[in-house]
Amino acid sequence: MITRSELIKKYIDFFKTKKHKEIPSSSLIPENDPTVLFTTAGMHPLVPFILGQKHPIGKRLVDVQKCVRTGDIEEVGDEIHHTFFEMLGNWSLGDYFKKEAIEYSFEFLTKILKTPIEKLGITCFSGNKNAPRDDESAKIWQSLGIPAERIAFLKEDNFWGPAGQTGPCGPCSEMFYWKSSKPSPKKFNPEDDNWVEIWNDVFMEYNKNKEEEYTQLIQKNVDTGMGVERTVAILSGLGDDYESSIFKPIIKEIERISKKSYKKNEKAMRIIADHLRASTFILGDERAIKPSNVGQGYVLRRLIRRAIRYGKILGIKENFTSKIAKIIITEYHNYQELSRNHKFIIEQLDEEENKFNETLEKGLRKFNDIATDKIISGKEAFLLFQSYGFPIEMTQELVEEKNIKIDLEEYNQEFKRHQDLSRTASQGMFKSGLADDSEATKKLHTATHLLNEALRQILNDKKIVQKGSNITPERLRFDFNFPRKLTDEELKKVEQRVNIIINKKISITREEIPLQQAFKTGAQGEFGAKYPELVSVYTIGYSKDKKSWISREICTGPHVDNTSELGKFKLLKEESVAAGIRRIKAILE
Repeated sequence: MITRSELIKKYIDFFKTKKHKEIPSSSLIPENDPTVLFTTAGMHPLVPFILGQKHPIGKRLVDVQKCVRTGDIEEVGDEIHHTFFEMLGNWSLGDYFKKEAIEYSFEFLTKILKTPIEKLGITCFSGNKNAPRDDESAKIWQSLGIPAERIAFLKEDNFWGPAGQTGPCGPCSEMFYWKSSKPSPKKFNPEDDNWVEIWNDVFMEYNKNKEEEYTQLIQKNVDTGMGVERTVAILSGLGDDYESSIFKPIIKEIERISKKSYKKNEKAMRIIADHLRASTFILGDERAIKPSNVGQGYVLRRLIRRAIRYGKILGIKENFTSKIAKIIITEYHNYQELSRNHKFIIEQLDEEENKFNETLEKGLRKFNDIATDKIISGKEAFLLFQSYGFPIEMTQELVEEKNIKIDLEEYNQEFKRHQDLSRTASQGMFKSGLADDSEATKKLHTATHLLNEALRQILNDKKIVQKGSNITPERLRFDFNFPRKLTDEELKKVEQRVNIIINKKISITREEIPLQQAFKTGAQGEFGAKYPELVSVYTIGYSKDKKSWISREICTGPHVDNTSELGKFKLLKEESVAAGIRRIKAILE
């Protein structure tokens, strides 16, 4: 048996012995990245450095990154799917490559975690028109003692990325663990469910552009990923992640509230545990996401409401989401943002649960209106799902009580059509590439620094800090803390101030300095953000003695070299997005 904290400590400590520097977990809400709603992998915060920018603390990094993936919410409910998860990763940014990465993986699995070599199976990339077959990785694994029959070559599953339509990508080598108590077969078959993926080494050596051309990156990188939840379950001899020490306190609380046992109620309890854990972390993020009908807020609302629906299936009548959130906050005490935002998390869950309970009552009235014949059509059942949040399982329970039936075939057709439309909409929403570093984006990124400083000056409030940012090649979106709506006169002065700085043709410099020194010299950072011990600081307009400037911020970039490159700054909109948080949208003409 191994606990979550033990696994994370062993991993971080091991890679520190291999000269890796630990970096903190980044926000779940990606900064300046319009291509994804959430941080879905450890690579998101590191994209500028994968593309060649120098990282302040070095070329070898290690971390545990909190992630949210929402592409398969409907799959949650089985033994292994999670919306929120922690991902362990070690990184080489233009330093070591396949040989060292594979050797480190093998050493950690067999020496530190004591995994028997006969329980390991390996996959390598079989090659395609864009990249050759990865015989090099296979030979390295064989040199470490993995037999050739334990290595399988795959095509689709062994080429990672890009995360969007463009960006860094490359072949990967996955490690599988034989979870059965029976002896492992001599030949590795990745299609056998007893083989479970435990780790993935990605060798990022290509960049895919908008024309779908693959070119070699300036530097070759290693990006690895080991899911904490799955690894803890596997090493504890469990086939069900939700029976591990990670989920046990959450499941126990659900059992207590519902007065039911996990056995025979696994699906509902898994969904509640997963969705409320994800919701707690999204609500607890410093970038202040609330349930809503758009973007991250829409996903958050969907997770909370799906958890509530399955609570009803378990027979829970009172409000319960905030009770479970309190357990999650306690269990994840190492994430201090959860304790800092404890009050906000509880208030938002209670409010959303009250709103949804009203909707459910309306849905029950609608059900009683349509449940008058011997059968409910698939379209009617889907209406209950889409408009009132009824899962098909809830509708099935209701019709059984009335001794009528549902046209499940028609319902499944309607549901599939809904999923296809949702996927198409998502692809349209995020059609640009991961971390777009076009000239237009660079300019708008630089303009956010000028906007931030202009707000502090015009509103005469030095406590104003960035609370979030989202940039596309077309516009910038900047969130900041301020208690009221800005007047038209204030907005006009902010716009004028930014354009005055642009027209002065001021140079922009970048330096790497220790974090505490950066703060002492007046550099701004995003509130609640976690930074490494050495950071990049961008300064706009240093004086000759370097004692004054227009803007000085901790940032990973990228930025233009001179404000004269920006053009004309124009404010489009100013609005409220949360209590005490304002949002400005602007463009460069």
